[in-house]
Amino acid sequence: MWSSFWRSRDRFSLDELRYLTDQLQKVQIVNNVNKNFVIETLRSISELITYGDQHDSNYFDFFMEGQVMGEFVRILKVSGIVSISLQLLQTMSIVIQNLKSERAIYYMFSNEHINFLITYTFDFRNEELLSYYISFLRAISGKLDKNTIPLLVKTQNEEVVSFPLYVEAIRFASHEESMIRTAVRALTLNVYHVGDESVNRFVAKAPHADYFSNLLTFFQKQCIYLNGMVSETLKNPDSDTTTAILNVVDEIEDNLYYISDVISAGIPEVGRLITVNILQILIFPLLLPSLQLDVVNDIQIGAITSLYLLCCILRIVKIKDLANTIAASLFCPPEAFVPDSETKLNGHAPDHGHEIQRTENKNVIEVDGCSKKILPSLSSSSLIHPEDIISKGVSRLTLRDALLSYITAGDDLQVLSSLSMLATLLQTKELDETMLDALGILPQRKQHKKLLQQALVGEDSREDQLFSSGRNFIRDGFSCELNGYLQNLKEQYGVACSSLEVGTSPSVHRFQVLDALVSLFCRSNISPETLWDGGWLLRQLLLYSEAGFNNQHLELLRDSYKNCTYALLEEARGNWPDLLVTVLRDEWKRCKRAMEAPSPQREPECMLLPLDKPSFDDVLPNKSSFVAGERMCKVVKVFVLLHQLQIFFLGRALPEQPPTCPPSDIPENSRARNAGLDVSGPKLGSELRLVDAVPCRIVFERGKEHHFCVLAISVGASGWILLAEELPLKKHYGIIRVVAPLASSDPTIDQKHSRWVHLRIRPSTLPFLDPAKLNTHGKAKTKAPVDGRWTLAFMDDESCKSAFSMILEEIDLQSKEVEKSLKPLLNHEGAIDVLDTSPHRPDDASSSTATPSNSL
Repeated sequence: MWSSFWRSRDRFSLDELRYLTDQLQKVQIVNNVNKNFVIETLRSISELITYGDQHDSNYFDFFMEGQVMGEFVRILKVSGIVSISLQLLQTMSIVIQNLKSERAIYYMFSNEHINFLITYTFDFRNEELLSYYISFLRAISGKLDKNTIPLLVKTQNEEVVSFPLYVEAIRFASHEESMIRTAVRALTLNVYHVGDESVNRFVAKAPHADYFSNLLTFFQKQCIYLNGMVSETLKNPDSDTTTAILNVVDEIEDNLYYISDVISAGIPEVGRLITVNILQILIFPLLLPSLQLDVVNDIQIGAITSLYLLCCILRIVKIKDLANTIAASLFCPPEAFVPDSETKLNGHAPDHGHEIQRTENKNVIEVDGCSKKILPSLSSSSLIHPEDIISKGVSRLTLRDALLSYITAGDDLQVLSSLSMLATLLQTKELDETMLDALGILPQRKQHKKLLQQALVGEDSREDQLFSSGRNFIRDGFSCELNGYLQNLKEQYGVACSSLEVGTSPSVHRFQVLDALVSLFCRSNISPETLWDGGWLLRQLLLYSEAGFNNQHLELLRDSYKNCTYALLEEARGNWPDLLVTVLRDEWKRCKRAMEAPSPQREPECMLLPLDKPSFDDVLPNKSSFVAGERMCKVVKVFVLLHQLQIFFLGRALPEQPPTCPPSDIPENSRARNAGLDVSGPKLGSELRLVDAVPCRIVFERGKEHHFCVLAISVGASGWILLAEELPLKKHYGIIRVVAPLASSDPTIDQKHSRWVHLRIRPSTLPFLDPAKLNTHGKAKTKAPVDGRWTLAFMDDESCKSAFSMILEEIDLQSKEVEKSLKPLLNHEGAIDVLDTSPHRPDDASSSTATPSNSL
């Protein structure tokens, strides 16, 4: 047999196929002696069948007549060797994947050999064997259509009673290996998208319908695992878990996209099963109860993770009934979803470890000892008061109220999460406009369109409401549709919503949302990026006017804008005035894009990640110029947002650039002009006149003293401190050797050495303004920078005071030029007048005396 096997034959010929089949038929048992021969024979047969299917039908004719499939099954039965099973599964996968003719595919599926291989008891403790088996099943599913799928099922009275391919595959749906889970899901989608009615009934009835509940149970475990990672990160914010969290997020979103693909197959009963299981396994028992501010003992997930998951479900799983049921559930108290729950007087927020307590001041909530103020000047009818948050150990808030409470009194992540939830609801197309109206987030343009349509068909007095101030109540359709969903919650899921005031107008809920957003814009402990998200939501809700606001709203926003203007003017005399206008222009464009974008600037997963704290806040002192630079950028971002909202309220379009004064020409009597400099500024090695320069000495290295002339110069918003080396052959001229920024130099005369001036020297730019110097998550790649220190020694006290005064004068000129540039921006209609504003620095923000350097 062995000598005949090696005879010279054409490898791709029908004779070769006959010969290989004949040799395979002679094998009565497979052992270690002939296993390699059998493996090679199986592999060669698969190549010939694939070749013949595409080039010569006689190959497959022989394959059918020779009952080669039967030989494959026989070889499997007489072999107990894993490598034979591996090769056989691989052979079948290759053959099935490469078959093109319908005749060949029909033959492969028309006998019971395929189902025998599917149901054969393989030893799946071998991971490689399991992988080949799943690939085999997936290859079969790729050839399914309405003509082939009946060949793989057994029917009785026109009902499918057996479908081994599907049943065996879903056994591995929750396997720990992601590649296997992915293959199984691809297989199930291939089955669902065939559209065979009898198969659809088979997969949607017990016990196979358990696949969908098992799928959601597996998903629930992933959600709890994600929450554990998020909670650990919030407890230890310095740990680098961002990549790990994003990996879990990717897997969770992949699962939701799979569920969405299942729904797109259009099987009504499967869609209903998925909706019910999502609600009963995930949303009602796990996600919604975590939104309460009072936390019960058996909560397994935190509010931040819960809101992220709700956003993902609404964004990805497109089921109208699911979306509206989730929205209607927000009108229920959290206790409705926690049977026999015991609440605590002091709520422990699982995401953050915060304790929220009542204080004597009813307008203040104390969170971990830090008071968070709820603005008392907002309308008392719609504001959510602290006594509503915790009362006798039981929350009286609905889940919707809890969302608004996070905005008014929560920390940065809670605010971001709540805003993301409201934005997601607003953008969910499956959500009825009536539900959006009930939540108080129906955009004003849609509200007007709805009233106009009702007026045109003559419903009630809609025409009067359309042209009214917007405070008239619109109850009928709103109450009817909302009550329908609430009744369904009670009847189908046993969730009672007794706390809802059925007669409440949508306008009341709308003003509650506006109150919360106005309160947000008056908070100083929230990051600018989160405030931008709030600005985006506000612009979605209102038309291009302030008509949706009351006088209290406008007054609070103007006060907040005025405070931010003062802070901006402080920065004009701060550490980075030379970059202030540049940063303002950049942030203006970014904020404008964010406000006018169709969706919020940040993805929902951002709420799961650690907040971007200042890059070097943990290693640099508070007076560091880098810390001041980050603070300046935050002030600019908040000012730009509030300024653009002011323009929005005035009904004007946002300009592409903020209105600022262009740089002015260099005055004739300035030090820059006297030194012979132009608007491009000083350059190292260039020559300049030393008209106002003061001779000094400085040591950059121990034991090496340098003699220079120091000169302070400002040109527009820029300014420099120059150290020039006097030219021996050209009197009153020198060469620029050292250039340092003028701003933030903070000149100080040494108290013990009256001829010494100490200067702080900051870098010329901020690293976080350069995207090339940031890593993937916006953190600086470089080490924490430290401000430099110069100590200039002069010949006498008079020279020292002259240099000191010169530096202060140029700093003042530079700041005034920046203020002049900002003047058109600050003097718009309704804003404070910069000419009448003299910024008063708080005591803790005033210039401080630098610590004398001991370098000399």
